[in-house]
Amino acid sequence: MKKTYYLFNPGRLMRKDNTLKFVPVDEDGTEGQARYLPVENVEEFYVFGSLDANSSLFNFLGKNQISVHFFDYYENYTGSFMPKDFLLSGRMLVSQVQYYTNSAKRAIIARRFLEGASFNMVRNLKYYNNRGKDLSETIESIERLAGSLTEYNQTDQLMGIEGNIRQQYYNAFNLIINDFEMGERTKQPPQNEVNALISFGNMMCYSQCLRAIHQTQLNPTISYLHSPGDRRYSLALDVAEIFKPLLVDRIIFKVLNKREIQATDFEQKLNRIILNEKGKKTFIASFEEKLNETIQHRTLKRSVSYRHLIKLECYKLSKHILGIEEYKPFKAWW
Repeated sequence: MKKTYYLFNPGRLMRKDNTLKFVPVDEDGTEGQARYLPVENVEEFYVFGSLDANSSLFNFLGKNQISVHFFDYYENYTGSFMPKDFLLSGRMLVSQVQYYTNSAKRAIIARRFLEGASFNMVRNLKYYNNRGKDLSETIESIERLAGSLTEYNQTDQLMGIEGNIRQQYYNAFNLIINDFEMGERTKQPPQNEVNALISFGNMMCYSQCLRAIHQTQLNPTISYLHSPGDRRYSLALDVAEIFKPLLVDRIIFKVLNKREIQATDFEQKLNRIILNEKGKKTFIASFEEKLNETIQHRTLKRSVSYRHLIKLECYKLSKHILGIEEYKPFKAWW
């Protein structure tokens, strides 16, 4: 089974025959012990330290369908190397553009993303509400806001509702999380530990959604809820809305309430709070565990991992855009 590899230390990545070789390098140029990775076992890389590689290496990665996602020192996602689009479809591209330029069709898809996202947020809140946390008022407020989505046909209006839903949802974090304060949602940069976890987790989820989109015929730059922009894969932002409550927020509640991540796993840099290397490794371990966790799919009647659920969501969106089957967002039932 192919694995995702996380590179935290600076170093050199190179090809050695049919094997990848990573050599960590200290600040003074001292080389550490090399790691050898058989290429057939590698799914993708997440790079959190500086990486020295040449075009020959990236050609090799591209031929073997291996993606590389890059993050800067402050945990900001900076870009990805993606293999050549081998599932290109002119028909899909034309249909995607037509759905984007038709405001009514675009609004339908945008609403579906928000319906799925708000449903999964409420599912999280109901879980804790049933365990002694009084979240009934917040649940009712979000359900009321979600019920009003059909009243709006413009994406800026829908994004306004999304913002109100998020604010209500994040306000509930203080009741769910035991030892940390959520405060206001701050992104660039995050101002406290919970915000640092949300930002880091959201980037991880975004990268997974981008990878899943790339495995379909969808073009990741044409989106429906978020506005397409230069130098970003905005469709991954759309799809991530559905899975952030399930993949990111549930992990945050777990690692904080079980004290798997504590105050010592963060560090303050200038005007921001970020995870240190130990904190990142702990969060990533839980994230990988969640991605590989399986559920019994109601339609397919078989076990499906969270990682595969993201790809299935992209396939459902593809069918909607091609006029094959109406898109219905994934909603957790557990």
